[in-house]
Amino acid sequence: MKPFLLLATRDDDQAAAAEYRSVLRHTGLGSERLLRQIRVESEPMPAVNLADYSGVLLGGSSFDISNPAKSELQLRVEADLRTLVDEIVDRDVPFLGLCFGIGLVTHHIGGHVDNTYAEAVGAIEISLTAEGRSDPLLDGISDSFHAFVGHKEGCTRTPPHAVLLATGDACPVQMYRVGANVYVTQFHPELDADDLAERMRIYQHAGYFRPEEMDDLVRMARASQVNGEQHLLLSNFARRYAA
Repeated sequence: MKPFLLLATRDDDQAAAAEYRSVLRHTGLGSERLLRQIRVESEPMPAVNLADYSGVLLGGSSFDISNPAKSELQLRVEADLRTLVDEIVDRDVPFLGLCFGIGLVTHHIGGHVDNTYAEAVGAIEISLTAEGRSDPLLDGISDSFHAFVGHKEGCTRTPPHAVLLATGDACPVQMYRVGANVYVTQFHPELDADDLAERMRIYQHAGYFRPEEMDDLVRMARASQVNGEQHLLLSNFARRYAA
């Protein structure tokens, strides 16, 4: 079996390592041999031969696509990723972009991202569309389920030909598909309450919430209706595209 590739852009070693552990665990891949990670923020991205991988995942980020004042690092990361995204979309390579992934792909292929649909850190209810209910990546997931979010921007217009798969009250675009195999989500299918608590400790001064709110937010996360169903998206992705 060929490995999957996780593209990381988190400029914090703890956050990048935690994200890798979450994705590895919830894809069910089990072995680090089957999930390789490239830290795109740490150095210019090396050449990637997509034929070497079963599929590609793009994790979250502290970068905001709609930020008008981007650092040189963010500009370089986005340029590196856009080149690969072009190839992924053109060839319809299996791809799953998480949170930052929806912003990058949306902006790059003709949709629009801004801060209209930002969501505070916490659990939300997500509803599948008719297309989502029949999509194989969402197999086994209830028509309505809960997952964790926390983002400063969102998709306000999907790219041409995108198929909306899941929606939410405060942020209408929670997941869509382009082609047959390119998927992006606004919510975090890799996070459970423990993962979220760890990420909140790392990012407590990054502007997602007031630091003094952290303990209350962690308690609410642990008491939420997020029951693990969201993880099926990752295990379905790994199982469907393992090659």
